[in-house]
Amino acid sequence: MKRYGFFMMAGLLGLLLISAPGAQSQVPEQEKPVYYDLKTVETIQGIVVGAPKPSVAGGMPERAQLTLKTEKENLTVYLGPGWFVEKQGMKIVNLDQIQVTGSRIMVQGKPALLAGEVRKGDQVLKLRNEQGQPLWR
Repeated sequence: MKRYGFFMMAGLLGLLLISAPGAQSQVPEQEKPVYYDLKTVETIQGIVVGAPKPSVAGGMPERAQLTLKTEKENLTVYLGPGWFVEKQGMKIVNLDQIQVTGSRIMVQGKPALLAGEVRKGDQVLKLRNEQGQPLWR
């Protein structure tokens, strides 16, 4: 019976140490998740200078992104899961002129955009709803 009491106390002590503030490791700034913020939504236009690259298997990569050259900057635009972007059927290649509506974020100290919608001519790639929630979920 004493043995069970010892293990019980050791287990409780372990739980207390794990849940104590500061006992968990701190997540570095560049690894913190970023969220679509309706307060930072903007619409920008530019030319694609870094189109989403196909994966080795020929499909889109796990996370589809592109680089957009605007009048002010080159901006990374995160589209969403490659399978979802590919399923929508819009092909985006270098030198395409597009318009992106999305939430401006900072990634590793650099500005970027979480895309909600991409327009290319009369084609529209819808990635998020009006509340910013991903359409792939």
